[in-house]
Amino acid sequence: MEIVGKENIEKLVASNAMAILYFYNDNCAPCISLRPKVNQMVESEFPEIKLGFVNAVQNSDITASYGIYNSPAILLFIDGKETIRESKYVSVQELRGKINRYYQLYFS
Repeated sequence: MEIVGKENIEKLVASNAMAILYFYNDNCAPCISLRPKVNQMVESEFPEIKLGFVNAVQNSDITASYGIYNSPAILLFIDGKETIRESKYVSVQELRGKINRYYQLYFS
């Protein structure tokens, strides 16, 4: 789900037990290739996590407020608190392992 605006981002994070924000740039090749992989992983393996995509260029004020200066950047929030941050060079396999640890603890 594409998210625009600070209020919508804050709502996604606050209203879900676990949420991922995926910050991307349309001119970033790794962002473009990683996005469907992350989307597929979350949908198939972590159905309780809500995933939101944030265009870092169109939402530069929000991006800066989260301290994000590289794309892609992936932030996992648990109960509204940032728990995982991955950026620039992201391994889907490593990300899966990190998310799975928290997911199993939270939802098992």
